[in-house]
Amino acid sequence: MCGIVGILNRNGQPVDSPLLAYMASALDHRGPDDEGQYIDGALGFHHKRLAIIDLTSGHQPMTSGRFTIAYNGEIYNYLELRDELIARGHEFHTTSDTEVILAMYEAFGPACVERMNGMFAFLLHDRVRGQLFAARDRFGIKPLYLYENRDVVLFASEIKALLRHPAVPAESDPEALRDYLTFQYVLGAGTMFRDIRKVLPGHYLLVDLGTGRLRSRQYWEPNFTIDPYHTEEYFVEQLRALLEDAVRLQLRSDVPVGTYLSGGLDSSIVTMLAARISGVGHDAFTGSFREGPEFDESDYARDIAAACGATMHEIIPTQQEFVALLPRLIYHMDEPVAGPGLFPQYIVSRYAARHVKVVLGGQGGDEVFGGYTRYLVAYFEQALKGAISENNEEAEHIVSLQSIVPNLPALREYVPMLRQFWRQGVFEPMDQRYFRLVDRSGGALSLYTPAYRDSYKVEAIFERFSAVFNHPETKSYFNKMTHYDLVTGLPALLQVEDRVTMAVSLESRVPLLDHRLCDLLTSMPPRLKFQGGELKYALKRAVRPIVPPRIVDRRDKMGFPVPLHLWARGESRDFFGDLLLSRTCRERGIFEAAEIEKLMDYETAFSRRLWGLLNLELWHREFIDAPPAAAGPSQTTFGERAGGSRL
Repeated sequence: MCGIVGILNRNGQPVDSPLLAYMASALDHRGPDDEGQYIDGALGFHHKRLAIIDLTSGHQPMTSGRFTIAYNGEIYNYLELRDELIARGHEFHTTSDTEVILAMYEAFGPACVERMNGMFAFLLHDRVRGQLFAARDRFGIKPLYLYENRDVVLFASEIKALLRHPAVPAESDPEALRDYLTFQYVLGAGTMFRDIRKVLPGHYLLVDLGTGRLRSRQYWEPNFTIDPYHTEEYFVEQLRALLEDAVRLQLRSDVPVGTYLSGGLDSSIVTMLAARISGVGHDAFTGSFREGPEFDESDYARDIAAACGATMHEIIPTQQEFVALLPRLIYHMDEPVAGPGLFPQYIVSRYAARHVKVVLGGQGGDEVFGGYTRYLVAYFEQALKGAISENNEEAEHIVSLQSIVPNLPALREYVPMLRQFWRQGVFEPMDQRYFRLVDRSGGALSLYTPAYRDSYKVEAIFERFSAVFNHPETKSYFNKMTHYDLVTGLPALLQVEDRVTMAVSLESRVPLLDHRLCDLLTSMPPRLKFQGGELKYALKRAVRPIVPPRIVDRRDKMGFPVPLHLWARGESRDFFGDLLLSRTCRERGIFEAAEIEKLMDYETAFSRRLWGLLNLELWHREFIDAPPAAAGPSQTTFGERAGGSRL
């Protein structure tokens, strides 16, 4: 895992080496083991290295012949690719996966990324063709950001590095702000910063160094072309084999490897398979809160650790740590993020980094295998609608009212959400219903000032949402929902995964996002993935021989909940109030102070409304009001940052 920065001066001026190093110094946490710089006239790369594979000879930027690369990530099948390239006559001088990428590009050009199984973002210079190749992995596990104007094209692993270039203004983007208030992520390639955008997952760019012109191409996306010929047993056997192979590949490392273990199904699968494949015990890390049993699933985690011989480490984040660390975490995130889970994830990652350098987790399981409870909510309404009207919008009866009833107890903890969902209408078209399910604002426009409400055009936001949701290849409701989450919500969660681990120089790997698993699941008939409305039906069938029944049959899905609502009206109330009710916040003109104060008193468990507002205000203060200085996040006290009296 590493950090990269690239500068291309379109005006032909030589790259300023100190400026390049200054930008890269914002990424010191991503690569504390080594660094290097490459400059060829108007093009320059800087690399910060976290050494995982080939600890002695993997220095970057790396040059082979006419090619030079600065790379962040891991290519898990690099040994297989290396053997193939040797058979073609290629000679290697290191044992690193970096050199394999250079050789793959020499052999296959841009199509090389289609052969790679891994997580990656890299910049590659072809001196003969006068071309820059920039690529990002299929799911966007590793980040890559881009800024351009008529004089420069800039790349970086984190936005904060781009902001250190004098050409880049730290300005908020109004459309992105409305996206965040609705979804708690930004749709498409945009970011919360005006004119800074993401290289999209599954895309690469070709930049002509002579003209500075960029061309973008998508090389992969989830493909929902259904395979109607194979049986359920075939899919289950293929799924089990791919799960084992994905974990096997991602255990490759020259440094110690551990696992995250929440006690949920996804992390339990990864932990059990890691122990089975490696044949030895390993360190497993779990976090829980002491505010109540609804915030603690460590009992399940202990069962899994005992079953596979792992050494379990339990970490207990506290609200005192939340107050002390959140401003710094916002700096590491670059943008406001989805969900307060980033805080306990950081605390667990910080502890894990003291014991291992690589950790495997279950991120992506809900999106790939269909694990979100909102899918069941959506289909419960669809089943009622179909039973009343005696028809089915999807042509094929994936879920009937009769078949879904046994799985409805999974909604027991979601009654407040159901009340809110049905209060806003019922039996509308599928896109409108799912829009309501992913709308994190809960329709609470009263939280915003009248002036801001006037600028918040929900119809325009829905139109952008609908363009993604109604993908032409997704015919079933289930595929529409999972496709939407794979290409929008998942990259937002992976942003958190990357930043909380990189902040402590820890490499996070996500075996459930092996693209072969996704390709298999998207080809499965929806009824085999969601039989009777059972979440993760195919995955559960595949892992029953591996994971204890108590975990497979759990109905109390948690997802690392944070007792934020309790803290907001408890001893940390002043922290929330000093931010959200301050003069600085009021003068921003977005939030209605009186409504925010009510929300602090009456926010419900697991709602994200208060989190979204808190996150956004801290982001404005860290990046827009006072862009980060060379030393990193502001070291002033919280009181100095609060912006004056609440009165």
